[in-house]
Amino acid sequence: MKRSKALYLLFFLLLNFIFVSAQNSKDEVSLKILLLEIGQKHSIVFNYIEDEIAIFKIQPPDESWELSKKLKYINQRTHLRFKVVGDKYFTVYNDPKYDKPLCGYLFNEQTSEPIENAMIQIDNIGIQVFSQADGHFELPVISPHPIRFIHQSFESKIIDPQELYVPDCPKILLKPHFNELTEVIAERFMTSGITQKKDGSLLIKPKKFGLLPGLSEPDVLQTLQQLPGVNSTDETISNLSVRGGSHDQNLFLWNGIRMFQTGHFFGLISVFNPSLAHEISFIKNGTSAFFGESVSSVSNISTHRDKIDKSGASISANMISAEGNTHIKLSPKAYVEISGRRSFTDFFNSPTFQQYNERVFQNTVVTDLNANTPNNILSTKKFYFYDMTLHYLQKVGENHELSIDAITIRNTLGIDQYTSASEKFSRWGQENFGTSIRWKAQWSDKFNTEINASSSYYKLNAFNESVTNNQITLQRNSVLNLSAQIKTSYQLTSEWTLNNGYAVDEIGVTNADNINDPAFDRNLKNVSLNHAGVAEFEFKPQSNKTRLTFGARLNYFGKLKQTLIEPRFFWNQSLTDNISLNLSGELKSQSLEQIIDQQRDFLGLEKRRWVMADGNTTPIQKSKQVGLGLLYKNKKWLLSLDNFYKKVEGITSQEEGFQNQFEFSRAIGQYEIFGTELFIQRSFKKWQTWLSYSFNQNHYKFPELFEKEFPNNYELVYSFANAIIYDWKSLKVALGSRWHSGKPYTTPASNTINTTDPAHPTIDYNKPNNERLTDYFQLNASISKSWKLTKFSSIESGLSLLNILNKQNLIHRYYRINAAGKGIEDVNVYALSRTLNMHIKVSF
Repeated sequence: MKRSKALYLLFFLLLNFIFVSAQNSKDEVSLKILLLEIGQKHSIVFNYIEDEIAIFKIQPPDESWELSKKLKYINQRTHLRFKVVGDKYFTVYNDPKYDKPLCGYLFNEQTSEPIENAMIQIDNIGIQVFSQADGHFELPVISPHPIRFIHQSFESKIIDPQELYVPDCPKILLKPHFNELTEVIAERFMTSGITQKKDGSLLIKPKKFGLLPGLSEPDVLQTLQQLPGVNSTDETISNLSVRGGSHDQNLFLWNGIRMFQTGHFFGLISVFNPSLAHEISFIKNGTSAFFGESVSSVSNISTHRDKIDKSGASISANMISAEGNTHIKLSPKAYVEISGRRSFTDFFNSPTFQQYNERVFQNTVVTDLNANTPNNILSTKKFYFYDMTLHYLQKVGENHELSIDAITIRNTLGIDQYTSASEKFSRWGQENFGTSIRWKAQWSDKFNTEINASSSYYKLNAFNESVTNNQITLQRNSVLNLSAQIKTSYQLTSEWTLNNGYAVDEIGVTNADNINDPAFDRNLKNVSLNHAGVAEFEFKPQSNKTRLTFGARLNYFGKLKQTLIEPRFFWNQSLTDNISLNLSGELKSQSLEQIIDQQRDFLGLEKRRWVMADGNTTPIQKSKQVGLGLLYKNKKWLLSLDNFYKKVEGITSQEEGFQNQFEFSRAIGQYEIFGTELFIQRSFKKWQTWLSYSFNQNHYKFPELFEKEFPNNYELVYSFANAIIYDWKSLKVALGSRWHSGKPYTTPASNTINTTDPAHPTIDYNKPNNERLTDYFQLNASISKSWKLTKFSSIESGLSLLNILNKQNLIHRYYRINAAGKGIEDVNVYALSRTLNMHIKVSF
């Protein structure tokens, strides 16, 4: 009986609670109506600004309360204040702490990264704004209607406007769509803005970067050097080695245009303007069959925006160059973006330029003018670079899109040499110009196509007047690549997709050399029309535990009448919620390579020239690679371990740039590399730290040379990098170091020259690459800070310091016969000494 009474009592209390809750919810009224009722009840008048009370809805106070108690009640729920201005008049006004527009910051709930280009919409009245790069938004009006947040990569969210009525702009979290997360293994790899995807690629967004040590602003290709398996034995981005390969074995695409030049200032600076919203897909293995002409990595760079934003612009400068960028919204379905950058190194010698200058021109024709010629010869030099880009996008209807792109890059060096009796001139230039047009069409939910046509023209030329005699040398290397591709994608089932396509490329390579004394003239031109067919399957089951891509590329090289089939695959399998396994493999080829004819070519600066495979002395290069990786990830830890084997056949001794007994040899060989790459990352609330380690054994095999097997010129057996990064709101600080074992070099077998042929003395060497340079170590730091100037403008500044300890790192050593022809001298090339750089950027 007691139990029954207790149940009746519980049931009665529950009904009473539901009734009271419903009554309370029903009784909530807008503050405007409530003030009107109170005014009528107490015979008073409230004066207020409509916008300041528009957002409030509250439950009315008890009608029996005194006026002062009612006003206190309203103040506690709205923070509004009341001021008596007469017997019957009250002024309603905002607390100064809350007197601001409705604003906030949007962040990714999973990664705490800011969300850009989210639409913030006030329901019922159609007001819309978009979040900025730092996630900030500000509503132009105040309304009582709900506020809705919409972004294609995140779940929509609705909040009450009162949630924004706080002293500061609050932080609002959006949850990523599940289907977006299925493509991602790690949202934050090394720093914000770098994502590891399930297809094995790294997706890099420089504008989203937290910060990396030694970089005051995002440099796309400098960033690659800090990834496991990517090194540069001479610090330059024009000599990137990915898993033991040479730079020309990497494929670089910019909006579908093949780039044959990647560095400004002889490789110390990337040619890609950091002001652009780049997105880079970087692949080391398991490459899609749609990419050809590379036996090493692929860097596919895009500046296309997902959304047509409102117009904006930025200008910035560092201690080397100044740049600008503007994107103009032409209509709701079209925009154009223009960027430009130019160095001021030809008229202003900053401390940063002086350090770069010393690093680049050491032991070249430029500096040898002072070292090896009489004192009465004077020389001056002027160097500058620039780059410009154009991008136009037009949406046609809801399912079609047209884009047009253009890029131009140029580096120019002039050297003037004076004596009392004559004046001589030398000139050097390097340029790359490219255009592309792309049409994308979404024919249905299951079928889409993409057509792309592009052109790329590269030229390297040098004109050299000798200061000691009347010899004049003219050299030129050029490449013209005309390309067209079509790609189709059809979803066969909910889990299977078929991608296929066709590509045709016409490539022409020219090499010209002209010397007046002794007379020599050479002009070689090779042209090839190449075709490729592609078929590729993707398997993505509903469980989201497996990702499989496999396919093949069928290449036909017209000049050589040679056909190659290249299977590729990548498999990712989730073993648990935190652990995944991946297996990848590929066969690849390329018909172009860069070689060095003479170390003094092109003033001894950018001395590599492009040549085309001829099937004889220069074969098509072929690579095979297989890799096995394991990844562990939770909210705070990320651990990635990759093991790989790679073999590249068809390389030439000229491509490898030997400066020993094989400098003038013409031989065909291969290299073989076994490697391990480890990456560990730990995330805290405002801190992040990571380290990367790689180990590899990389050896040449040249059957035609007397020493058939020896270490690769690019072999760095051990390499290590680490960083600690602090990222809080608009302040970012990074400190990190890089270390690697020394690269191989060859020592002379004797301290005296071999004069068996007195007219042509030589150096006798030990076994090739028998010694190693001392270890390389560099400590770097960066800091950046941004400030909001107005509603639509901001300013950002940054500072970086390379080689804080000013360590003298030896990065190359070779030997030559001295100018007197009587002895051997060693030539040492050193890395950058301590180098400070600063930048400032204004966006509006």
